[in-house]
Amino acid sequence: MDDADDADDADDATAGRRVRAHVHVSGRVQGVGYRAATRRRADGHGVDGWVRNLADGRVEAVFEGPRDAVASTVEWCHEGSRAARVDGVDVAWEEPVGHDGFEVRR
Repeated sequence: MDDADDADDADDATAGRRVRAHVHVSGRVQGVGYRAATRRRADGHGVDGWVRNLADGRVEAVFEGPRDAVASTVEWCHEGSRAARVDGVDVAWEEPVGHDGFEVRR
């Protein structure tokens, strides 16, 4: 087995490991269905957590779940809802705290 095979095996072994991403999205992301679309995306990928609008115009979200599902959801944040214009996505990877389900917070 070569090093590439070892790396693939390591990726396979951690693909389902539970992770947490804390995300801040900037741009035109409020009033455009971004939170609802985020919940649909998270629910569709088995990701737990929450999303909310911030007073400064950004959207904040926390995603917890299998690494691949969370990474895919974070990647989706760069586009968001059809009416959104995303200028930036800041991601902090943290230890999961055990969210169950996904909610839109006010």
